[in-house]
Amino acid sequence: MRKQLQLLKIHTSLNTFGYIYRLTSFGESHGPGIGGVIDGCPAGLVVDMDFVQQELNRRRPGQSAITTPRKESDQVQFLSGIYEGYTTGAPIGFIVWNENQHPSDYDAMKDLFRPSHADYTYQTKYGIRDPQGGGRASARETITRCVGGAIAKLILRRHDITIRAYTSQVAHIRLESNYKDYDLRLTETNPVRCPDPAKAAEMEALIAQVKAAGDTVGGIISCVVQGAPAGWGEPVFGKLHAALGAAMLSINAVKGFDYGVGFDAPQYRGSEQNDCFFDDNGRIGTRTNYSGGIQGGISNGQDIYFRVAFKAVPTLLMEQPTVDRHGRPALLKARGRHDPCVLPRAVPVVEAMTAMTLLDYRLLAEKKQILT
Repeated sequence: MRKQLQLLKIHTSLNTFGYIYRLTSFGESHGPGIGGVIDGCPAGLVVDMDFVQQELNRRRPGQSAITTPRKESDQVQFLSGIYEGYTTGAPIGFIVWNENQHPSDYDAMKDLFRPSHADYTYQTKYGIRDPQGGGRASARETITRCVGGAIAKLILRRHDITIRAYTSQVAHIRLESNYKDYDLRLTETNPVRCPDPAKAAEMEALIAQVKAAGDTVGGIISCVVQGAPAGWGEPVFGKLHAALGAAMLSINAVKGFDYGVGFDAPQYRGSEQNDCFFDDNGRIGTRTNYSGGIQGGISNGQDIYFRVAFKAVPTLLMEQPTVDRHGRPALLKARGRHDPCVLPRAVPVVEAMTAMTLLDYRLLAEKKQILT
């Protein structure tokens, strides 16, 4: 009995993110709603409801011609943990009601395994699955992350920590320069969420072309954190970059993560990529930042920057060969409303997961200071 309880605890905890600042999510794409519970949020935070809703609006479907046409208001309703605009320290419960479900779009494919989706793996693992929009595997689950991330951002903002993500590549079209060469405030001025207006126009045209062909395309989102102090991170198995990587890889369609010089590291010699220290007006700094603001798994006070690679959405509006749950060959032509490229709507999700990870590690650092 005790072993069964231990196994149940391990299984159920996997819908929860974080150590101290914890988000548990629930709901499916075409169910009544998507919701969550935030636990570990400090008391006394003034909750800027307009800011929280704006974060959801950035992720919301139907916001441009290059995203899914599904129309949802995505209005968050808080159920607990907030009184007269302040967090109380109690669990913050919330829900976003689904308003535009089309479960019938999936009737014809409920017994088929969609290529590169979670249909087969969910069926194999659980013996049952929700075929309507992928159920829990749907990207609609990321609504909860944006709520949890918005609250985390509000706390980090009080400590002058900013998080900015942006689309840096779509297919072969990419930004060639370092993030410091762009005005990242321009990210929100175009549907692609790219800080280079000329490249953004090229990306938007390509996505529209791909969409018209019934196909999809992937790319890369870059993220920059400024203002994080030195000392966040837990060696050896709780390294900050490992936590950020795990957070990013939990996002739908993510296939890769690197930070700092990342996968470009092999082209440099040690003498070319070492970040040498110097006295920066009374504080220790580095003249370069190939490390991406993290050394030995612990933040060093420099900008933290990383990249997240997204695959092309696997739902295509064209015929694909597959099999049904009995292994019989079949042809699948998907229906429903889908993004031809997830990157524009994934930008706020990357920021949200970054915010929750950083806040969690900040609270861990505070706890260690108190204990010592």
